[in-house]
Amino acid sequence: MGFRSRIHKFATKSPSRAFQTLANRELWKALARRSEFGLATAGAAVGVAAGLAVTAMSYAAGELHQLIFGIGGTDRLSSAQIEDRLVLLAAPVGGGILLGVLLFTLARKRKRQLVDPIEANALHGGRLSLTDSILVAVQNIISNGFGASVGLEAGYTQLSAGIASKLGITLRLRRADLRVLVGCGAAGAIAAAFNAPLTGAFYAFELIIGAYTIVSLTPVVVSALVATQVARFFAGNEFIIDVGDFGSVVPADYLPALLLGTGCAGVAILLMQGVAFVEEIARKSSIAPAFRPALGGIVVGLLAMISPQVLSGGHGALHLNLDNVVPVPTLIGLFLLKSVASAISIGSGFRGGLFFASLFMGALLGKLFAYTAPYFNDATLTPVIYAVVGMSSLAVAVIGGPLTMTFLALEITGDFPITALVLAAVITSSFVVRSTFGYSFATWRFHLRGESIRSAHDVGWIRNLTVEKLMRTDVRTMPVSATVEEFRQAFPIGSAQRVVLVDDNGKYAGMILVPEVYGGLVEKAESSRTIVDYARYLNDVLQPQMNAKQAAALFDKTESEALAVVNDLIERRVVGQLSESHTLRRYSEELDRRRREISGEL
Repeated sequence: MGFRSRIHKFATKSPSRAFQTLANRELWKALARRSEFGLATAGAAVGVAAGLAVTAMSYAAGELHQLIFGIGGTDRLSSAQIEDRLVLLAAPVGGGILLGVLLFTLARKRKRQLVDPIEANALHGGRLSLTDSILVAVQNIISNGFGASVGLEAGYTQLSAGIASKLGITLRLRRADLRVLVGCGAAGAIAAAFNAPLTGAFYAFELIIGAYTIVSLTPVVVSALVATQVARFFAGNEFIIDVGDFGSVVPADYLPALLLGTGCAGVAILLMQGVAFVEEIARKSSIAPAFRPALGGIVVGLLAMISPQVLSGGHGALHLNLDNVVPVPTLIGLFLLKSVASAISIGSGFRGGLFFASLFMGALLGKLFAYTAPYFNDATLTPVIYAVVGMSSLAVAVIGGPLTMTFLALEITGDFPITALVLAAVITSSFVVRSTFGYSFATWRFHLRGESIRSAHDVGWIRNLTVEKLMRTDVRTMPVSATVEEFRQAFPIGSAQRVVLVDDNGKYAGMILVPEVYGGLVEKAESSRTIVDYARYLNDVLQPQMNAKQAAALFDKTESEALAVVNDLIERRVVGQLSESHTLRRYSEELDRRRREISGEL
């Protein structure tokens, strides 16, 4: 019996049971919408899904590593000894070809831009396409599984946030609650990926939701905790970052840590611009997008022949370099190889993120910086400690989220003195990047696309509050050829405040303030005089797609209390009228509503 047949049988033979199921579904929708407990329960469900998604994606990528590179079941790709140089070269190229075929197919069938969790929460009220999220996850697995120098964290957060958004839409959550649930998905993904629930929670607060509130605290933390436990149950200690013995911190360590944070900020800016540079070269070239990953795979493969540690995200390579004493030339060489490989991988079209790659490169910078010990009196400059400081400092410069990276240091070391040292360094790194560059990696890529998003703060409601939604359509019009006397007969004083002039073709020709016409009665009494002499704002008009912020700016520029709305600047057909007072009132109401949502009053 088919699925539809079973449902039909269930609904016809057991109507009371079917009604009970429907009632339970509606009950869950009401519970999620109207209580914090319901939202926390939804967050727990998202945490389970995130933990499973992270485990499944990691397993799939690991299986590809074993199948393609022939490594052992417990080995990490970036720390494995791979003797076959041909495999090191061919694997990234093969992954690029496969990804190119997928991109070519998607380009023909799907025209819209893929939306990530930050953009979804900033512009779309938390609405993400689950299908698009699955596609991103598949592309990420292919990229990482074939050895491209990208991590799986982008796929983790995309898929988990997509599942969360789908659940929230099904439960018909309000805009603010849907954004929180998307944050729960991202929190669960990062928490499971690093075995670090506090890191995951603050990743959601700082990068996905854009704010920390009492209302969002419970569901986000619940999701992070549940996802961590699910990942531990299925994957054991696979996601743990073990830094081993690291010594102690002394007050003299703070000055070199601040210098390291500043240096990491500069390196991160160069890295982000390097990715943009590669993408720009690719765009300006005549190479079709479907062929770019394969060409990028050739470069990554050549770099991997020098050192396999550039492959994949770098989990194994991180532990390999933390556990051993590495000479300065090797550290410099590894850092340069990894940074170039990551920039080429992302810039050429491989799908993935720089989260773990930035941790690995930051650890290399930290260990490299530890060799400056003779220049700092009384500072310990323990290599492992400064590797942790470098990890957090470079990652915060690339990814953002100072508290996220601080809690990551706390959860992988369990040491509060190191955490305080990391906090000082990441604040310095974050401050330098914000002051000189102004973007994280995600928001920098939005900027390159023409978006003005600087964070996940909800600005989508401003774009949704358009002139078309605010304007009134009962506009009073008058032909531009009318005389003053004809105008006064049509609009006696007190009958209207403003009248829009239109020409013979129905185009906007200006706005008349009725009191001005009657105020000029003595001075301009000739009945033959046309009304156009009183016309104002001849070229100052609003368009329906403008948002309230843009409209308010135009009101301020023209010093007008109201403006006409035209369909476009070519046809200039009058479709409505909007006043400044109404715009500002509705804008203030929406601002107050967002404030109340954040504070939990709604």
